[in-house]
Amino acid sequence: MLEQFSFDNLYTSYLNCRRGKRHTTTAIKYEIDALEETYDLAVSVQNRKYKPSSYHTFSVYEPKEREIMALPFRDRVVQHCLCKNVLEPAIEPMLIYDTYACRKNKGTHAGLYRLEEFLRKHYRKHGTVGWILKGDISKYFNSIDHDILKAKLYPKLDDDIIWLLDEIIDSTENPGLPLGNQSSQWFANFYLSSFDHFIKEKLRIKYYIRYMDDFCLIHPSKDYLRYCLKEIKNYLNENLKLQTNNETQLFPIKNGVDFLGFHTYITDTGKVIRKIRRKSKQNMKRKLKKYKKLYVADKITKERINLSYQSWLGHASHGNCYHLIQNMNEKYKEIFEGDG
Repeated sequence: MLEQFSFDNLYTSYLNCRRGKRHTTTAIKYEIDALEETYDLAVSVQNRKYKPSSYHTFSVYEPKEREIMALPFRDRVVQHCLCKNVLEPAIEPMLIYDTYACRKNKGTHAGLYRLEEFLRKHYRKHGTVGWILKGDISKYFNSIDHDILKAKLYPKLDDDIIWLLDEIIDSTENPGLPLGNQSSQWFANFYLSSFDHFIKEKLRIKYYIRYMDDFCLIHPSKDYLRYCLKEIKNYLNENLKLQTNNETQLFPIKNGVDFLGFHTYITDTGKVIRKIRRKSKQNMKRKLKKYKKLYVADKITKERINLSYQSWLGHASHGNCYHLIQNMNEKYKEIFEGDG
């Protein structure tokens, strides 16, 4: 009996999934008869008859071009229930403290402040003498090996859930996980958990932080970080069939590092400065110009523009961006000039 996929759990997942998605065709179809749809889902999972539907594929271009494979609403209910009641309870205890993607009380901004804390601690011992190894995995989601993932994850789970994970993991070709699945976020975060322990326990890096496939190591010795990079490449290739990309480099600590949308560096006096990345500024400026044209043509609402801008503003407010924000606010006001 799969208690995790009871009617009550699936219905709770349905209520969570429909937030902000009630306008979509598949969500509307589900909501028309939500009780029966949820009951049918519960029966299909309990009887091991459930199979994921076909994916809808599309591309997004920010912050970089990526292919998204999305499931219909019905399958997203199953995904949410799986993550909430199976994957999160099993995987969360196995993750180190300093990995920040897809976890409660973590996220990008918590990661930024942790990086700042690391820089301050390093400064108190070594000043600005030190180096940062900034790493990134090449085509990470597309490179995750199904067999390795299963070998690492399945021993941590009850046997009666394995068939469902097989259905989901193998719903796309091996290697690779679809970016649009909620479960893929947990699988991907877990896939590098052994790598985290390798960094902390074998390489003995105290100041290490990871957000999904982006990671930073801070150390006073450039030579040691060069050695670490060599060991990292070997470990990733031999154990996880992964490779670092060309953005994986060493930087002097006083030059700072691009991480989680900001360029963070420390001054000679020990002050940590966080500036939003140039690409983010340029993207927002382009959006505001586009929004102005669309608003004048009555093709976009003020509410939708405000939602997008406030999201960017909230992100920028975590950096030393006072003058940038003032400038952007003026550009934002220009969109609605003459609007009574």
